[in-house]
Amino acid sequence: MAAVKIEKIDYKGWPNSYRISNGEVELVVTSDIGPRIMRYAFPGGQNVFKEFTESLGKSGEEKWILRGGHRIWVAPEDAVTTYAPDNGPVHIVIHGDVLVATEPVEPLTGFEKQITVKLAASGTGVEVLHRIRNTNKMKVEMAPWALSMMAQGGVGIHGFPPRGTHPEMLAPTNPLVMFAFTDLSDKRWQFTKKYLILRQDPNNHGQPQKLGSFNQHTWSAYLLGSDLFIKHYEADPKKTYPDMGASFETFTNAEFLEQETLGPLTGLAPGESVEHIERWTLHKNVQIREWTDAELDRVLLPLVAE
Repeated sequence: MAAVKIEKIDYKGWPNSYRISNGEVELVVTSDIGPRIMRYAFPGGQNVFKEFTESLGKSGEEKWILRGGHRIWVAPEDAVTTYAPDNGPVHIVIHGDVLVATEPVEPLTGFEKQITVKLAASGTGVEVLHRIRNTNKMKVEMAPWALSMMAQGGVGIHGFPPRGTHPEMLAPTNPLVMFAFTDLSDKRWQFTKKYLILRQDPNNHGQPQKLGSFNQHTWSAYLLGSDLFIKHYEADPKKTYPDMGASFETFTNAEFLEQETLGPLTGLAPGESVEHIERWTLHKNVQIREWTDAELDRVLLPLVAE
């Protein structure tokens, strides 16, 4: 069994960054801004997360900055409070093989945001626990929202809940949530019976695209070359989710593709916290020969089940 090692490094101009690795996979969390996970990759390999080169190594900006990586937000999306800047230092605590990154309370929102990273001793599995604490003097309704900003040139895949037949299954199984700018005729979209597929095209500078869905066993994948990123989130069908019931959303423009999971709407009293857990894996040498249900089942389902 490999041991998890956490070491302080300079990551692209951020001197107070931490590399978490078990020899098979690595993550980088910087304490100079955030909390954000800026890298998830095979050692020395490509980062599956988008990085905005022009903002790497910088900090202290007054407005929220598109840096890339993985972050935690508050839903529903609001033009002001959602985009509270995360450009200052975060507090890092290391408990053995677990790293906890905590942002100081945001003056704009009164929320304290935290990301805890626990890498498996071997393999590529990562548990990412997101926590948001309400320090306001009044109760606030919100939902945790975890966003992975994926690198250019890949393909995002989201699995729908199990499909059925008519008239044996008459009840709806999930929403498909559209936004005002969603265009289902856009060629970046592809739909099969079981899967929603969204391609990231660096050359498509047209309208961004976004859709949401719900799946109790929410999962999504991103194929970048032959590296496949998978994230899981367990949703609760008994609870109410933001954005007309979405536990998953995906967004793309010419710069990146986002894969997002959302927790249920929660009324947080002063001092209360909410947690949201994603589980990640990363896989090498993955080849999808054609974008059909049969081929996606063959390639993805064994990996999703891990």
